[in-house]
Amino acid sequence: MTETSVDVLNLSLGVTLGEAVLSLDGHDLDSEINRIAHTLFSDGALSYERGTVASGMSGQGFCVSVSPETYYLLAAKQGVYSEADLEKVNALAVLTARLFAKRQHLLQQQNMNLQQHMLQTQILDQIHESVITMDLAGFILSWNRGAEKLFGYRSDEVLGKNILFLYDNEESDEGTPAFFDHFLEHGGREMEVRRRKKSGEVFWASLTLSTLISQDNQPVGIVGYLSDITQRKEAELKINRLAYFDTLTQLPNRSLFKQLVDQSLQQLRRKQTSGALLFIDLNRFKPVNDTFGRQIGDALLMQVARRFQQTLRNEDIIARLGSDEFAIALTDVNQYYHASLVAQKILSSLDAAFDIGIHELRVSASIGISLFPEDGMDADSLLQRADIAMFKAKRNGAGISGSYAFYSKGMDAHIAGKLFLESGLRKALHQQEFFLVYQPKIDVQTRTLVSVEVLLRWQHPERGLISPVEFISIAEETGLILQIDAWVLNSACQQAKSWQDAGLTPFRIAVNLSANEFTSGLPSKIESVLRQYQISPDWLELEITESMLMHNTESVIAIMEQLVALGVSLALDDFGTGYSSLSYLKRFPISSIKIDRSFVQGIPADASDCAIASAIIVMAHQLQLKVVAEGVETTDQYQFLSAASCDEVQGFLFSRPTSPQKIVKLIGKVF
Repeated sequence: MTETSVDVLNLSLGVTLGEAVLSLDGHDLDSEINRIAHTLFSDGALSYERGTVASGMSGQGFCVSVSPETYYLLAAKQGVYSEADLEKVNALAVLTARLFAKRQHLLQQQNMNLQQHMLQTQILDQIHESVITMDLAGFILSWNRGAEKLFGYRSDEVLGKNILFLYDNEESDEGTPAFFDHFLEHGGREMEVRRRKKSGEVFWASLTLSTLISQDNQPVGIVGYLSDITQRKEAELKINRLAYFDTLTQLPNRSLFKQLVDQSLQQLRRKQTSGALLFIDLNRFKPVNDTFGRQIGDALLMQVARRFQQTLRNEDIIARLGSDEFAIALTDVNQYYHASLVAQKILSSLDAAFDIGIHELRVSASIGISLFPEDGMDADSLLQRADIAMFKAKRNGAGISGSYAFYSKGMDAHIAGKLFLESGLRKALHQQEFFLVYQPKIDVQTRTLVSVEVLLRWQHPERGLISPVEFISIAEETGLILQIDAWVLNSACQQAKSWQDAGLTPFRIAVNLSANEFTSGLPSKIESVLRQYQISPDWLELEITESMLMHNTESVIAIMEQLVALGVSLALDDFGTGYSSLSYLKRFPISSIKIDRSFVQGIPADASDCAIASAIIVMAHQLQLKVVAEGVETTDQYQFLSAASCDEVQGFLFSRPTSPQKIVKLIGKVF
């Protein structure tokens, strides 16, 4: 290229031409290129034309093609052109062609970017999540349809606004420059936040933030992904409420109470101050619940809880532990007698009657008090010792207004023993510590085994063999008796199945029932267990005490008739110790009655015991019932009962309670 062409390429007109090609279209572009061409040839000999021609000389003049549709025409020279003129035209044509190629590339790039942007927008709009992009100051750059649905704002309503207007009025540093700086420095972050919709509704959202990076790897913005998690949060709150709060009184439950107390004790240790824990058990609540029903009982408990709360300071912690038991933690107790003052206030709060519907009810309480740090360093220890002290207060006599007692290390070991047994009972079933023994019942005439009574034993891993006399009452108090009764029934029927499979002729296996077990659901339970083990009902006899039969007599008789219809025998246990009405007794579908051992022990020396035993036998035979005497330990007792026509006897004279294997050996034996 000559010096002239170099000059052309470096002309400022080249810059002007570039600006025109890259910024103008149509007629405006053609006019601007012609103006530039006229600048090169002031005589107007050079023009920019549209059309298709071949480069070179033509009838019009000298032509140079720029593109398939355009060319430069150098005319009015009468066919004579200098070399410099031709170079100028050629250089301008080359430059123009390059600029058009650049223009085309840019247009294609813009079109691709536009298509890509449209595609990205469509993809974002198809995402159900809310996707929001912001600059580094938190001003909104984009807003997809998910965000429109979630917040209720159209994109044109939010673009350019700072993200802070969507925040709830909660204390939060999100959206502040410091927050964004921390986020950019430490990377992505997930969080649960509260946001406000256009309607004003506040909701919980899961928010994930990511950094937008430029081509030179610099942060240029932030993209946030949000989804509504309100239902999950509400479910979590509900589950948390159920897990840590009593549903009836809305007070903390045992689990939360222990957590709160342990936290408070840490503060007391740091401040080197004292505290106290009160364990409260309501007196006479169970009769209220049993007499008036659970609905009235629940209403009473709620009113009791409110009175307790009104007695306490804001910093004190109160909880309902279960049933009619409450606990209160007193933090920062200056003097120990302050705990007794609070106990007295609690008892006084129960003095006034509770008006529940048409009922005017009264309850008192027994309160046990343990002290921190003397009686324990954690919630569990303090609760346990306050519970022991509560038993002490209850044993001292509830009185009209109740009573309270402080825990002491020398407190009655029997109370601690009851707690030990209760705790052990809860584990005994799962750890297979219970087992059954069987005591033979002997026919008086043949002196052979005709049936057996199932007796429960507890082999404790530490204390060894524990008598039912020690633990049955505790099982009844705690409600564990239902699980124990179910285990005894299943185990006895399982043993009957083994004897049946061994070819033994069915003989009665007497199982004792607790009062808690004798409900309308008992017949179906018995039918189910007979079906489960596929045993004849002739194997099973249920022993029922008199006290179980004296409440709701008509419904009790209906339950008994259903049991008899299954083929199961019923026996009335401990006869004479209760308060049976003979008018009802003749209606009960029982097959036998058992003379309590208290009337057998004095035979034959005690004339009264002899008279009672004889009268029971005569009366039972008149009602077509068999009579079984229990606790027979001497030959004299047996001879008297035999002479009085007693049908069966059981006791140490013939056999102690023994194993199933030994029972098999006793079948057919003449005692």
